Amino acid sequence: MNKNNRNKLNIIFSSFLVIGYIVCTYFFSSLASQVSGVVGTLIYALITVVFGLLLFYATRVGEGKQVRRFSLAVLLMVDIPSCLIILAGLIKGFPLHDALAPAGSAPSLVMLLACVALGYGIPYTFFSGYEIAEEVEETEDTEEEYVYVEGGIAEELADSDKDDNFDK
Repeated sequence: MNKNNRNKLNIIFSSFLVIGYIVCTYFFSSLASQVSGVVGTLIYALITVVFGLLLFYATRVGEGKQVRRFSLAVLLMVDIPSCLIILAGLIKGFPLHDALAPAGSAPSLVMLLACVALGYGIPYTFFSGYEIAEEVEETEDTEEEYVYVEGGIAEELADSDKDDNFDK
């Protein structure tokens, strides 16, 4: 299967994934609207965290092998603040709880955006992209060419190697 057909197939699977997410979101948001309190807010939070995960995997398109790296910056600047905002929206004792979880209504937009950021940030903390393996071209000559930097110690070492070869 060539690369172009594979990309088209991935687009079709992604569209079905998004349609399935929309149907599940409608079902769970109608369920969350019937449940009041922390459980309803938690259902809204989980819906938007899953949206953040889907957003991560939809935007991380690349070729090659996926690189696994731990990003402390993303953990400190995205994940931890998002967790604190979500906890402040769920737990009454936290500061700004009244602003993040208005009584009798759906969670605030800030809390939902924090959930999306958490869903996007968690995998981004551990997977940061793709590496493309470079193709090595075979040459007719099997001899290796040494390229020396001109000037300084590298030039003196090259000269000394030439002098050593003349002595033999």
